[in-house]
Amino acid sequence: MNELANSTVLSAPQVAHSFQREKQWRVMYRRFTKNKLAVFGGVIVLVLILTALFAPLIAPYDPVFSQDYLHTLQPPGPGHILGTDDLGRDIFSRIVFGARLSIQAALISVGIAIVFGVPIGLITGYVGGFWDEWVVMRFVDAFQAFPSLILALAMASALGGGFYNAMIAIGIGFLPSFIRITRAQVLTVKNLEYVQAAKAIGSSDLRIMFLHVLPNTLGPVIVQMTLSMAAAIIAEAGLSYLGLGARPEQASWGSMLNIAQGYLNVQPLLALWPGIAIFVVVLGFNLFGDGVREMFDPKLN
Repeated sequence: MNELANSTVLSAPQVAHSFQREKQWRVMYRRFTKNKLAVFGGVIVLVLILTALFAPLIAPYDPVFSQDYLHTLQPPGPGHILGTDDLGRDIFSRIVFGARLSIQAALISVGIAIVFGVPIGLITGYVGGFWDEWVVMRFVDAFQAFPSLILALAMASALGGGFYNAMIAIGIGFLPSFIRITRAQVLTVKNLEYVQAAKAIGSSDLRIMFLHVLPNTLGPVIVQMTLSMAAAIIAEAGLSYLGLGARPEQASWGSMLNIAQGYLNVQPLLALWPGIAIFVVVLGFNLFGDGVREMFDPKLN
């Protein structure tokens, strides 16, 4: 009987904590859904993800090998709802498969920045001292002195071009932002009472960093992640347009714009469709990111 009572007493804080977390998520959900533009952006992002996942089912033609040289540069019409390009490939199919490269660009480049930037910002912010102030942060300042696209262009050229090398270059360009944001949050959180209490009971620094400090710094990191995905898609399109990203035959919106520039006087719609795709997707990520920012804003009810 006493064991049952003790079990009940011990589980009460856990129940209260679970209830508090559920309430917090409800509040965050309400904040997000109040922003109708953010919901619209979320729908765009969801459509992009579904399009990338089910591209073979959506696209009526193969984006690379289905070529019809008798019907090149055709306007929208039966069989090709967005027309054809200079090799007779279906533009709609290439736009659909281009969603895959855009999602890959966002996930790979931002993933690289998170995997390396967040731990560096966490450790340097928690440890502080000479390593933080005069080594890491001066490195971050030097990187941020260059425009991110110019930096990505230079690194992509040094790595030799290609889609994955371009993603590595873009990810490295995003590193300083994630390091700085994580470090700033750690500097605030590490002086709070619950962190000091964990130190007082003898918790190791590693345990404090990853179990107490890191979870309470992720809000701004998640917001930066959503906004960086939009920037990654633009950067990938820019590098592909310049020939340093996806190969010309790949279904990339940037490479499609590269091809279209030679036919603007003949078939201007060739540049319109990938341009609209980039605009809509980047707008969706930015609107969605704005809603995520409001979700984690404690000033909002």
